Amino acid sequence: MNQRPDIPFNRAGIEGDELAYLEAALRSGHTQSSGDFAKRASAMLREETGAAEVLLTTSCTSALELSAMLLNLEPGDTVVVPSYTFTTTALAFVRQGARLVFCDIEPHTLGLDPEHLESLLDNHVRAVVPVHYAGVACDVAGIRKVLAGRPDVAVIEDNAHGLFGRWHGEPLGSLGRFAAQSFHDTKNIVCGEGGALVLNDAADVDRARVLYDKGTNRQAFFLGQVDKYSWKDVGSSFGLSDLLAAYLCAQLERREVIQAKRRSVFESYERLLAPHAEELGLRLPVLPAGVESAYHMFYVLLADNRTRDSILSYMREQGVQSTFHYVPLHSSEAGRRFAVRETECPVTTDISGRLLRLPFFNNLSADGIERASAVFLGAVSQATREVSAR
Repeated sequence: MNQRPDIPFNRAGIEGDELAYLEAALRSGHTQSSGDFAKRASAMLREETGAAEVLLTTSCTSALELSAMLLNLEPGDTVVVPSYTFTTTALAFVRQGARLVFCDIEPHTLGLDPEHLESLLDNHVRAVVPVHYAGVACDVAGIRKVLAGRPDVAVIEDNAHGLFGRWHGEPLGSLGRFAAQSFHDTKNIVCGEGGALVLNDAADVDRARVLYDKGTNRQAFFLGQVDKYSWKDVGSSFGLSDLLAAYLCAQLERREVIQAKRRSVFESYERLLAPHAEELGLRLPVLPAGVESAYHMFYVLLADNRTRDSILSYMREQGVQSTFHYVPLHSSEAGRRFAVRETECPVTTDISGRLLRLPFFNNLSADGIERASAVFLGAVSQATREVSAR
């Protein structure tokens, strides 16, 4: 029986002045949204992305919901989303009345497949929501080519994995009309729960601020643009508490250190596993030319679903907490309910059944990486022998 401490799949770390900033926020007397720490965090994110504005939200989900509100969706409108993603990529638009069209992924970056996207476009499509899976840019050039003649279709990046990644020098999160960021406990930069809506078109800023602030022009009042504020539009309460913004500020200030740690974890796994990949039939993450990863995770593709599940079970028995990832949305109960029509997503189905994620977090030790890799390789070798013996 394994007597060594478990290696968790994820563990959020304190990287800098998180505790001091939380105390400062408490002592300031301003713990609600739109405080000094929120302004500082927003400024750092604008600097990173070149955005016209960044609005801190309670989650990436709420950032996507705010983007959906800004689209002014009408009955009959549809939104194209990848089937291989988290539920909220789709849910945010369903809540605003859109129907969904599920798009397959391409097998290299596991991002939206431009060829399939082209076949799905019709006059009802109002937006396309690409996901930069694992922090690696999807086929941006392919998507731009497909949408070149459709200026009426908004691109909304679900950049939950991709902050600090780049595509040919352009920051992920700067490539569409909007981008949604996540600071959930499992992400690179965290504050427990939090997100941000990145606004890349200055024309969206004024209305976004109104929707963000419960439908009022409160931000215009604070900016001195009006002498009082009142109810102007639809909206909701999207703002991030300044307590969480304080936590976020401390993390963002250490972003270069955090990213260096995560790159080191990624490259250590790559160094330990790559020599065995061909022999054991493994596929490691692919990084296309001109793409800089955000180093959000390390995944491996196994031969088939049965092998993947067997390896997961063995690793957990050995105290190494690996996991799978998304179940295809197009085959889910809600996905079938909210889709405007059925679509075929064979790559999504295949990848979902074979993908395994290894433990990955900022302060995963070298010993932990080596142990996780050794347990994984042992499990794969055993599974390979069992298949050969059948």
